Formats: sequence, structure tokens, C-alpha cells
Amino acid sequence: MQHQMIFVNLPVADIDASREFFTRIGYRFDERMCQAGTCLGMELGPNMYAMLLDRKFFGTFHDAQIAEAGQHEVLTCLSASGPQEVDQVVEAALAAGGTQVRKEQNGDWMYGRSYADLDGHIWEIMWMDVEKATAAGSFG
Repeated sequence: MQHQMIFVNLPVADIDASREFFTRIGYRFDERMCQAGTCLGMELGPNMYAMLLDRKFFGTFHDAQIAEAGQHEVLTCLSASGPQEVDQVVEAALAAGGTQVRKEQNGDWMYGRSYADLDGHIWEIMWMDVEKATAAGSFG
């Protein structure tokens, strides 16, 4: 099965603060998918979006309890073109008020860093040379 689009839906406490935070990192928003005070359609790449939803609005999509800030169910990992871009994105997130989560480096084939956004969602920015990672036995 191959999907054409992806929408990662995340609850946020403050839509305006989330827009400012992610704008400072360098992300853009598809205004067709934004509604004042309710949701933001943040562009992650071609046909890839993070839907940042007001907590109350997020709750209308399911009957389960919404995880509180600091509880983690999802780690969103996004690719980068190289280690320099990894650092650029994470440093921008930290300057915008995010929190460093971890840093990982595996030889010359993988480099990644993670940050938590204003609502505690973890974003991992990762560069990997798949051929070298495979040769190193990273994939079993």
C-alpha cells in the first residue's frame, strides 16, 4: 500500500504560540488548512503536514483521553539533507523556545538530534546514509 499524503495530528495548547514557534524554525503553513484559534496545517514537505490542533478541537476526532504535556505517544522523525541541516533546524528550535532532547551520532552514516516543542511533542531531525547504515548492520 502506498499513501499519497500524510497528516500527523498533534494537540497544542496555544495555536498562535505554535505558529510563532514553528515559523521561527523556518516552517511554513498552508493557509487553506488553517483556521484561526483551531488548527494550523504546517508543511513538512510535498504532501506532508503536521496538523497542529487546539486541544479541544483535537478531542473531537476521538473518544480517548488526550495525553498531557510531557507524556509521549509519538516521536516524529523528519529527514535532513546532512548533519549541518540537522543542527540548523534544531538550533532554530532551541532559539525559538524548544528544549534539547537528545543527540545521536553513529560513525559517518547517521546523525540526528531531537527537540521538544512548546507542547512537549518530540521532533527528531535525522540524516542517514542508508547504504552505509545497511553495511554497518543497522537494519538487522
